[in-house]
Amino acid sequence: MKKTEKIWLDGEMVRWEDAKVHVLSHGLNYGTSVFEGIRVYQTDKGPAVFRLRDHMTRLLEGCRVMAIPLKFGGKEYGLEELIEAVKQVVRENKDVDYLKPFVFLRGEDVGLNPVNVPASMSITGINMGMYLGKDAEKGAKIITSSWHRPDNLCTPAGAKIGGTYVTSCLAKREAVEQGANEAVMLNSNGYVAECTGENIFIYKRGKIYTPKPSNSILEGITRNSVIQVAKDLGYEVIETDMSRIEMLTADEVWMTGTAAEVVIVTTIDNRSVGNGKPGKVATELQKKFADVVRGKDKKYASWIDQVN
Repeated sequence: MKKTEKIWLDGEMVRWEDAKVHVLSHGLNYGTSVFEGIRVYQTDKGPAVFRLRDHMTRLLEGCRVMAIPLKFGGKEYGLEELIEAVKQVVRENKDVDYLKPFVFLRGEDVGLNPVNVPASMSITGINMGMYLGKDAEKGAKIITSSWHRPDNLCTPAGAKIGGTYVTSCLAKREAVEQGANEAVMLNSNGYVAECTGENIFIYKRGKIYTPKPSNSILEGITRNSVIQVAKDLGYEVIETDMSRIEMLTADEVWMTGTAAEVVIVTTIDNRSVGNGKPGKVATELQKKFADVVRGKDKKYASWIDQVN
């Protein structure tokens, strides 16, 4: 990751090193935060943000779930103002390919009570490159984590809430320490849910399958995009319950996420997926998605938000 020059903080562009919060910040201590990850791509018309409006709408929905008011630095913000703030971050920094809007409760009181605690918001732009590293380009290695995906009775699993991702961090550590790129988590019913920061798909017997929303997944925007692209290419996509055995015996497996994009999985729990090489369907979707996000397919032009 390469840092940039400026960060948007409560309505002001500040230097990277000056974007600071107090150590007693409620969001830091108790995970009361909502965030998004958004990709920026270079197109023929300059930098463009992929599905910006959808990402920021989901951020606002997460704030509603957490009852965090959209009032930062004494000003109340709506969707349009925040969309423009994201574009401003891209304009005022160099080589941004990933954005993180982050809303959190600040304040300097010790205690769990979030009521009437003021909020802050930052929008950070960085150059991330390949999220899972270059070694995942030829096929990622994943494990099934011993940590379960938190269900909807434990946390708002369908929103990007900071505290929820503690489990993802534990699962990610487990994967890295076992020499894998990523971990997939099961839910409390034993069905496949999602990876630490990606949704998961399999291709088996001529059809594409992915866990349905009730399996405590985040309905990823990249997931949604890939489902639509796959259907447009003529594939049948089924959102359903998925067992670990179905995943292990799939012909092809891939992950989708804003940071990861489309990553083909070739090994799960030390077992080869199919013949152990990137499959035809996953490769086709990976290449098609790369064209879509860079504005090369006019059919999906509404997903591309030009910065300038």
